[in-house]
Amino acid sequence: MKLSVFGTGYVGLVSGACFAELGHEVICVDIDEEKIEGLRNGVMPIYEDGLKEIVDRNYANGNLKFTTLPAEGVTESDIIFIAVGTPSDNEGGADLSAVEAVVESIAENINDYKIVVDKSTVPVGTGDWVEEMIEEQKEADYEFDVVSCPEFLREGTAVDDTMNPDRVVIGTESEKAAEVMDELHQDFEAPILHTDRYSAEIIKYAANAFLATKISFINEIANICERTGGNVQEVAKGIGSDHRISDKFLRAGVGFGGACFPKDTKAIVSTAAEHGYDFKIVDSTVEVNEAQKKTLVNKLRQEMSDLEDKKIAVLGLSFKPNTDDMREAPSRTVVKQLLDDGAEVKAYDPVAMEEAEKIFGDSIEYSEDAYDAIDDTEAVILVTEWDEFQNLDLDRVKELLNNSLFIDGRNCYEPEKMKEQGFTYYSVGRKAINVK
Repeated sequence: MKLSVFGTGYVGLVSGACFAELGHEVICVDIDEEKIEGLRNGVMPIYEDGLKEIVDRNYANGNLKFTTLPAEGVTESDIIFIAVGTPSDNEGGADLSAVEAVVESIAENINDYKIVVDKSTVPVGTGDWVEEMIEEQKEADYEFDVVSCPEFLREGTAVDDTMNPDRVVIGTESEKAAEVMDELHQDFEAPILHTDRYSAEIIKYAANAFLATKISFINEIANICERTGGNVQEVAKGIGSDHRISDKFLRAGVGFGGACFPKDTKAIVSTAAEHGYDFKIVDSTVEVNEAQKKTLVNKLRQEMSDLEDKKIAVLGLSFKPNTDDMREAPSRTVVKQLLDDGAEVKAYDPVAMEEAEKIFGDSIEYSEDAYDAIDDTEAVILVTEWDEFQNLDLDRVKELLNNSLFIDGRNCYEPEKMKEQGFTYYSVGRKAINVK
């Protein structure tokens, strides 16, 4: 099939590349000329395991093309995927300006029957809005259908999630469009759930809101554990063994970040408010998460009341391992707190250093590796659980630190081991070790 994908971010680029890998002819469209030129030369705008190999291979064999011309994407494809960003606006809702720009291009250049697919995460009713815009603005009298087909990929495993989805949701009332979308997705060998368009639009928000709520819930349990002597890992194991709950997303830590959970939780709360409903649970989830991001530096302050001119090591800047994405990353809150307290920050992340420099500039020191970051500092704060941070040479860490303060925001180490090593050790939802 001939497809176009508008937007070359995590969703658009990964989706386009994977469809090309399955033998479809795909045109990826983006208005960023530098990004498109980079893709033509094998430069990936995002870090995602396995993506570059798929892009390079399919660009070379002609299945994958890149262009800055919207008309080319519309006229040369039968199915048009809208996969542009929908960031939060000032009120917490979804900013649909990029979607609107794509829809205008479709209306202007439509030259045959088209299936327009909302792949971006958009509020319920967006499909109606897209349909009305095209109908009102189209310059030629061709038929089209608008379908909602939300994505469920996770950054860091986006290629695998796209190629091996646990379900495909297709929201449309058009039998013709549904048949074409079924055929397009048959190679994925995943269950296909057919719904109306409204339900499909809600499904993505509902899934992310539920998972985010589960994370904030276990973080609140962790805070109770710290105050009562419990161990959140044992509690999580105990409740996660219940098949009705499961152990997924029950790992306590410094809070969630990234492009989806923060944005989508705010958006569904905003959508509910627009329809006269107060979505209290998810509203509280957002509040709890913002507070959780501040807990690590609060623990540091318990040991060091004055952080002025103190050097602090921060390990991990991306919001999760295996990605360079720092959108809403907990590290941003941690670093800001430290700088506001007058501390000097030495930071290291395996892949997100370039992104970090765009955010922090020269206000922090960028290190060559974890040990370089730790050297000659008063404390280390572990924010992102990259594999290399979970297997540090603790003897070397102890030797490099000016004192033995280690704050573990992802529970990567066992308290008893840290006690034996002589660290003053704080984690999340577990008893602190060797504290004042």
